Amino acid sequence: MLNSILQSSQVSVLEKALSAASLRHKVISNNIANVNTPKFKKSEVSFENQLELAMSSSEKAPIARTHERHLPVKSTGINDVEPTINTITTTSFRNDDNNVDIDSEMAGLAKNSIYYSAVADRINKYFSNLKSVINGGK
Repeated sequence: MLNSILQSSQVSVLEKALSAASLRHKVISNNIANVNTPKFKKSEVSFENQLELAMSSSEKAPIARTHERHLPVKSTGINDVEPTINTITTTSFRNDDNNVDIDSEMAGLAKNSIYYSAVADRINKYFSNLKSVINGGK
């Protein structure tokens, strides 16, 4: 029973969101560190769109095998969603082929910090509510 509380889908999604925000912070920091490196191409982290797709597909009826000879179908669930790093090679802002825009990266860093804080606050509230229930509402 304790595992079902601690490993709920809400906690799983929040943990993955924290992990994605942490990875995004590292990627943005790397982009900023290489703002003056010739031919450097910036990277971005993709997570929220994948999570949204997994959550919308999990609301639909799951595909089930009704006979052992049916082909197995792997459905993409929330647990399968992982953040991915994509390198943006299609743009170039300067003559040295670097495509890092420092203003955009700093804004992305600020946005990611707010996102991380919001997710951390939400997971903190989840465990605070759980603690309150364990303590009998005290």
